[in-house]
Amino acid sequence: MKDNIKILNKNYDLLLYLIPILNKFPRNQKFLLSDRIENSLLDIQELILKAYYSKQKLEYLNSLNIKLENLRYLVRLCFDLKLFSQKRYEFISKAINDIGLELGSWIKYINYAQKIK
Repeated sequence: MKDNIKILNKNYDLLLYLIPILNKFPRNQKFLLSDRIENSLLDIQELILKAYYSKQKLEYLNSLNIKLENLRYLVRLCFDLKLFSQKRYEFISKAINDIGLELGSWIKYINYAQKIK
Protein backbone atom coordinates (compact mmCIF):
# COMPACT_ATOMS: atom_id res chain seq x y z
CA MET A 1 0.00 0.00 0.00
CA LYS A 2 2.88 2.38 0.69
CA ASP A 3 3.78 2.23 -3.02
CA ASN A 4 0.57 4.12 -3.74
CA ILE A 5 2.09 7.24 -2.23
CA LYS A 6 4.42 7.36 -5.29
CA ILE A 7 1.53 8.98 -7.11
CA LEU A 8 1.59 11.81 -4.57
CA ASN A 9 5.32 12.36 -5.13
CA LYS A 10 4.86 12.39 -8.91
CA ASN A 11 2.08 14.96 -8.62
CA TYR A 12 4.18 17.06 -6.24
CA ASP A 13 7.13 16.98 -8.67
CA LEU A 14 4.85 18.09 -11.49
CA LEU A 15 3.59 20.96 -9.33
CA LEU A 16 7.17 22.03 -8.59
CA TYR A 17 7.97 21.97 -12.28
CA LEU A 18 4.83 23.72 -13.49
CA ILE A 19 4.26 26.52 -10.98
CA PRO A 20 7.20 28.68 -12.15
CA ILE A 21 6.17 28.10 -15.78
CA LEU A 22 2.53 28.96 -15.11
CA ASN A 23 3.58 32.16 -13.34
CA LYS A 24 5.11 33.34 -16.62
CA PHE A 25 1.94 32.95 -18.66
CA PRO A 26 0.67 36.07 -20.40
CA ARG A 27 -1.70 38.10 -18.27
CA ASN A 28 -4.75 37.20 -20.38
CA GLN A 29 -4.16 33.48 -19.70
CA LYS A 30 -2.66 33.68 -16.24
CA PHE A 31 -6.00 34.00 -14.48
CA LEU A 32 -7.72 31.46 -16.69
CA LEU A 33 -5.59 28.54 -17.83
CA SER A 34 -2.71 28.99 -15.41
CA ASP A 35 -4.97 29.09 -12.34
CA ARG A 36 -7.07 26.22 -13.66
CA ILE A 37 -4.04 23.98 -14.13
CA GLU A 38 -2.55 24.87 -10.77
CA ASN A 39 -5.86 24.32 -8.99
CA SER A 40 -6.34 21.01 -10.79
CA LEU A 41 -2.97 19.77 -9.62
CA LEU A 42 -3.71 20.88 -6.07
CA ASP A 43 -7.12 19.18 -6.23
CA ILE A 44 -5.44 16.02 -7.50
CA GLN A 45 -3.03 16.15 -4.58
CA GLU A 46 -5.92 16.50 -2.14
CA LEU A 47 -7.83 13.61 -3.74
CA ILE A 48 -4.75 11.38 -3.54
CA LEU A 49 -4.46 12.06 0.16
CA LYS A 50 -8.18 11.53 0.73
CA ALA A 51 -8.05 8.22 -1.14
CA TYR A 52 -4.97 7.12 0.74
CA TYR A 53 -6.52 7.69 4.17
CA SER A 54 -10.13 6.84 3.37
CA LYS A 55 -11.99 3.56 3.51
CA GLN A 56 -13.96 4.65 0.42
CA LYS A 57 -10.92 4.75 -1.84
CA LEU A 58 -12.63 4.04 -5.16
CA GLU A 59 -14.90 7.06 -4.85
CA TYR A 60 -11.90 9.36 -4.54
CA LEU A 61 -9.87 7.49 -7.15
CA ASN A 62 -12.68 7.85 -9.71
CA SER A 63 -12.87 11.59 -9.01
CA LEU A 64 -9.11 11.73 -9.32
CA ASN A 65 -9.27 10.01 -12.69
CA ILE A 66 -11.70 12.64 -14.01
CA LYS A 67 -9.53 15.49 -12.67
CA LEU A 68 -6.48 13.97 -14.33
CA GLU A 69 -8.26 13.65 -17.67
CA ASN A 70 -9.36 17.28 -17.46
CA LEU A 71 -5.76 18.29 -16.71
CA ARG A 72 -4.63 16.49 -19.87
CA TYR A 73 -6.98 18.63 -21.94
CA LEU A 74 -5.96 21.85 -20.21
CA VAL A 75 -2.31 21.12 -20.94
CA ARG A 76 -3.13 20.23 -24.54
CA LEU A 77 -5.02 23.53 -24.88
CA CYS A 78 -1.96 25.40 -23.59
CA PHE A 79 0.17 23.66 -26.19
CA ASP A 80 -2.29 24.43 -28.99
CA LEU A 81 -2.32 28.08 -27.89
CA LYS A 82 1.49 28.01 -28.05
CA LEU A 83 1.89 28.62 -24.33
CA PHE A 84 4.05 25.46 -24.05
CA SER A 85 6.86 24.45 -26.36
CA GLN A 86 6.80 20.99 -27.93
CA LYS A 87 9.53 19.77 -25.57
CA ARG A 88 7.79 21.15 -22.48
CA TYR A 89 4.44 19.72 -23.61
CA GLU A 90 6.00 16.27 -24.06
CA PHE A 91 7.59 16.41 -20.61
CA ILE A 92 4.36 17.50 -18.90
CA SER A 93 2.29 14.94 -20.83
CA LYS A 94 4.67 12.16 -19.81
CA ALA A 95 4.46 13.25 -16.18
CA ILE A 96 0.65 13.23 -16.35
CA ASN A 97 0.70 9.79 -17.99
CA ASP A 98 2.99 8.51 -15.22
CA ILE A 99 0.50 9.75 -12.64
CA GLY A 100 -2.26 8.04 -14.65
CA LEU A 101 -0.35 4.75 -14.66
CA GLU A 102 0.07 4.91 -10.89
CA LEU A 103 -3.63 5.70 -10.54
CA GLY A 104 -4.61 2.81 -12.80
CA SER A 105 -2.47 0.42 -10.79
CA TRP A 106 -4.00 1.65 -7.55
CA ILE A 107 -7.54 1.19 -8.89
CA LYS A 108 -6.71 -2.34 -10.08
CA TYR A 109 -5.26 -3.16 -6.68
CA ILE A 110 -8.38 -1.91 -4.87
CA ASN A 111 -10.68 -3.84 -7.23
CA TYR A 112 -8.60 -7.00 -6.78
CA ALA A 113 -8.55 -6.62 -2.99
CA GLN A 114 -12.33 -6.22 -2.95
CA LYS A 115 -12.81 -9.36 -5.03
CA ILE A 116 -10.81 -11.52 -2.64
CA LYS A 117 -12.77 -10.40 0.41
